[in-house]
Amino acid sequence: MTEILAPRTARSVAAPPVLGTLGLFTVLLGAALPLIDFFIVNVALPTIGHDLAAGDAVLELVVAGYGVAYAVLLVLGGRLGDMFGRRRLFLGGMAAFGLTSLACGLAPTAWTLVAARVAQGAASAAMLPQVLATIQSATQGPRRAKAMGLYGATAGLSMVAGQILGGVLVAADIAGTGWRAVFLVNVPVVLLGLVLAARAVPETRSQHPQPVDVPGTVLLAVALVSLLAPLTEGRAAGWPLWTWLSLALFPVAATAFYRVERRMERRGRTPLVPPSLFTNVPLRRGLIMIVPFSIGFSGFMFVIAVALQEGVGLSPVRAGLTLVPMALSFFVASLLGARLVARWGTRVVTAGGLLQAVGVSVLALTVWGSWPHLGGGARLWPGLIVAGAGQALQLPVLFRVILSEVPAARAGVGGGVMITAQQSALALGVATLGTLFLTLVPGQGMGDALATTLLVQLAAVVLTTGLSLRLPREIA
Repeated sequence: MTEILAPRTARSVAAPPVLGTLGLFTVLLGAALPLIDFFIVNVALPTIGHDLAAGDAVLELVVAGYGVAYAVLLVLGGRLGDMFGRRRLFLGGMAAFGLTSLACGLAPTAWTLVAARVAQGAASAAMLPQVLATIQSATQGPRRAKAMGLYGATAGLSMVAGQILGGVLVAADIAGTGWRAVFLVNVPVVLLGLVLAARAVPETRSQHPQPVDVPGTVLLAVALVSLLAPLTEGRAAGWPLWTWLSLALFPVAATAFYRVERRMERRGRTPLVPPSLFTNVPLRRGLIMIVPFSIGFSGFMFVIAVALQEGVGLSPVRAGLTLVPMALSFFVASLLGARLVARWGTRVVTAGGLLQAVGVSVLALTVWGSWPHLGGGARLWPGLIVAGAGQALQLPVLFRVILSEVPAARAGVGGGVMITAQQSALALGVATLGTLFLTLVPGQGMGDALATTLLVQLAAVVLTTGLSLRLPREIA
């Protein structure tokens, strides 16, 4: 009898899911696509506006529509992955991302493009949370630490590479597609990703899935839209009454969301964002840091694209290629990051903040002293190289810190909350620093406006560096 039962017992113990090298590459590819697409349109906007006869307000919506839909639905995407399977949501989200990218590339009018971008943001929100949740659930120990480091490096490189790639594709004008290539290029990449994901990404899900928190989902959506929509669209629209009413609604919706979530958790139900999640000290402190970091990062990327094209007169490809040294320094520093963290812990984040502060200061001084004679952008390279290295020592480590003590059962919601905070901050960076820059230009001129904006970014870097001193020294 024992011999008969033994094989059956062995078969009943399911092997834990394992994310292999090919699977890790595939989910990182999925992580790169949404972030590249957030930034890839920055250098293509002037061409889009000319081709589709779109004004500033509509062009803002091309960026904001994607960013807001993406941010609003990320936590829901993480919860759905916990419920129905992360591999399934990853495949579905990636397929939808490919179809909506095709719709963007074929859009006949500006408003069609805006609608397709909103749908593309929703597809990204279904796909991206599954990446972190799969890494958390299907890796362990040093392999998880390495995977998280690679995720952070991928995220940072994607944001810089998106802007570079956008300039190259617009200038290349492949088969006469012009700006449309920045979206159509996603389609073959998605097809490759779907084939690899079907073969190499394991299925994971929460062992105790809970139904979707509909009131929480609606209130979170209202809160984020009421904040992000007026800030991203207000300047181009002339700050009409609806923008101020929307901003006034934000604290009301945010407070209602928190109270509903707290009440649900006290009653033993599972809210969309459990308030108890924020008792996790590494997660809470890491989220507080990721916001000013991301605001400064995205604001800089938007402003530098406008300044180099409209102020210095560089072509989209030259403006994009100016950032190549920054991308290379980020890549090299991110490769060293894991080794440095193993020895020095989160003090690496503080060192990265100091490096970034030096880089941004050098950029501001260069702009003040040389504008607009920047040698085709080459005079910015020293500051860009130092700033890129500093960012690479911060972002990947912050991702590891935030998720270091999140249990596997909450991997989806934990990843969703982290990416929502990052994505909302990215959108806020374009809205706040971008608005500041464009408001200052008429009175100060392009060069002084850029230098002033860089000093504001420097303040965000100093804040992040100071907050890093409160991080736990070791990462679990």
